[in-house]
Amino acid sequence: PFPLLLPLLSSSPNGAVPGERSKQDKSVKRGNWGNQIEFVLTSVGYAVGLGNVWRFPYLCYRNGGGAFMFPYFIMLVFCGIPLFFMELSFGQFASQGCLGVWRVSPMFKGVGYGMMVVSTYIGIYYNVVICIAFYYFFVSMTRVLPWTYCSNAWNTPDCVGVLDGNLSSHAAVNLTRLFNATQKRTSPSKEYWSRGEVRLPLLGCLGVSWVVVFLCLIKGVKSSGKVVYFTATFPYVVLTILFVRGITLEGALTGIMYYLTPQWDKILDAKVWGDAASQIFYSLGCAWGGLITMASYNKFHNNCYRDSIIISITNCATSVYAGFVIFSILGFMANHLGVDISKVADHGPGLAFVAYPEALTLLPISPLWSILFFFMLILLGLGTQFCLLETLVTAIVDEVGNEWIIRRKTFVTLGVAVAGFLLGIPLTTQAGIYWLLLMDNYAASFSLVVISCIMCVAIMYIYGHRNYFKDIEMMLGLAAPHQLILPVPPQFILVFTVIQYRPISYNEYVYPTWAISIGFLMALSSVICIPIYAIYKVCHSEGDTLLERLKNATKASKDWGPALAEHRSGRYAPAFSPSTESHLEVQPLHPEKARNEAAAVSPAQGSNGSAHSQDSRL
Repeated sequence: PFPLLLPLLSSSPNGAVPGERSKQDKSVKRGNWGNQIEFVLTSVGYAVGLGNVWRFPYLCYRNGGGAFMFPYFIMLVFCGIPLFFMELSFGQFASQGCLGVWRVSPMFKGVGYGMMVVSTYIGIYYNVVICIAFYYFFVSMTRVLPWTYCSNAWNTPDCVGVLDGNLSSHAAVNLTRLFNATQKRTSPSKEYWSRGEVRLPLLGCLGVSWVVVFLCLIKGVKSSGKVVYFTATFPYVVLTILFVRGITLEGALTGIMYYLTPQWDKILDAKVWGDAASQIFYSLGCAWGGLITMASYNKFHNNCYRDSIIISITNCATSVYAGFVIFSILGFMANHLGVDISKVADHGPGLAFVAYPEALTLLPISPLWSILFFFMLILLGLGTQFCLLETLVTAIVDEVGNEWIIRRKTFVTLGVAVAGFLLGIPLTTQAGIYWLLLMDNYAASFSLVVISCIMCVAIMYIYGHRNYFKDIEMMLGLAAPHQLILPVPPQFILVFTVIQYRPISYNEYVYPTWAISIGFLMALSSVICIPIYAIYKVCHSEGDTLLERLKNATKASKDWGPALAEHRSGRYAPAFSPSTESHLEVQPLHPEKARNEAAAVSPAQGSNGSAHSQDSRL
């Protein structure tokens, strides 16, 4: 998909296409990014999230170690970057959020509503994860981490800490036997995670996290664009500090080899390719609406193709780098306990809030490393949360579109933040982790793939890939590669998502049927928006027959195209006769003759600049 990579990547620093005079295409009404770096950093913060730390390393060693890298980067090239570029170019061309862009084919506006529903679900539980990281960050500010020993009120008789009673070599042997034989050992960090009395402080941390998100978005992209200079870059500083510390520990090499050792026999396993495609898809944040929203604040001629490559590669490289950091520490812990690393490795929240924190207790000055680790998690989460909230706010403001709501965008942001806080309260209770995992597994799973498939079909086949590539050529100044975007990758991911489906469980708890039913309802609530709105639009479209209504409902609106008048040229130029309303660029064979004939029958111009035909029938 990179036949034009070099010329597309080579543009002026401000994002202008070759030959453009200067970048003066600012949108006074909606606003723009202060500069291109702000957009790239925001998109990196959006794509690089908590999943890069706790999901990718686990998938990598579970699916063949280093061998998993091969299908992973193949899927990046043929699935991740094309979809990422499609959404960036879609939002940038129209300068609209996930609802406004569907002027391209109004019948599919339900796709935008589906994206809003998905972003709402993710925004609710994602900020709860951030608030947990806030809580662990605050409680780490002590001389001894609270999950170091088993002497707390919430610990059970099965609790065995790696440092309890100054663990001697004899005790270490007994602990190893306990690991390998009974498998009943629970760590202090695990019991602190599941049994610690932290619910009321957790509610306070949820309020803190929403206040931080609101303050960073109080002026939209103008304020968040400045914050990302810190939130998108400092996690790499922390990762590097933890990496340097980790590789100097005894057993770190064992952990890294466990993480990377290739098992080439698994390369032919279809499940490995399905996991690689799914991880690329979900990690980049496709079909959430955030990419369209962030790109809508770009200048019209910004080189979004270059940005899509830079951001996608940065996201994947961060996942690989985080794996080194995680498994160097886990290798040290496994060496300390004398057990296989698979006994201490975990995935999901268990890695971030159980396994890794316990490993940190073995380090000198453990509170310092714990503070750094959870501060990194907070920043990674906030980068994604900024875009999720901005997606909802932008969609609401663009949909209403009048001056009153534009001037009061801050109050819309406040209203969305307050609603998100209230809806997140149930997730801070004792049963909160079960609801959180339910939302994580169903609210943003196969529904995202369905939304992405329909979006590809609507753009590539309903609107037409030729029209879309002409739009890209008009925007970037260079012809886009026609094999760049196909709906095949999302369909591939959807098939594997269905094949690999397993009922959700948490530790030994298997979710009951009613809970799984709620999960499927959450997933369907976003997808159902698409057919409901399509039926509504067809019923309210002009036409005497169903076929005519369908054609009118899928035809691009008259106001589809670049948002600023200075960019509406060619087939997007203001129409003065019915012949130019077909959105096709007409080139006359005899320009002089055509101009003379047009002047003879040209309509009169009203005082407001609009065209009025002399014949009332027209």
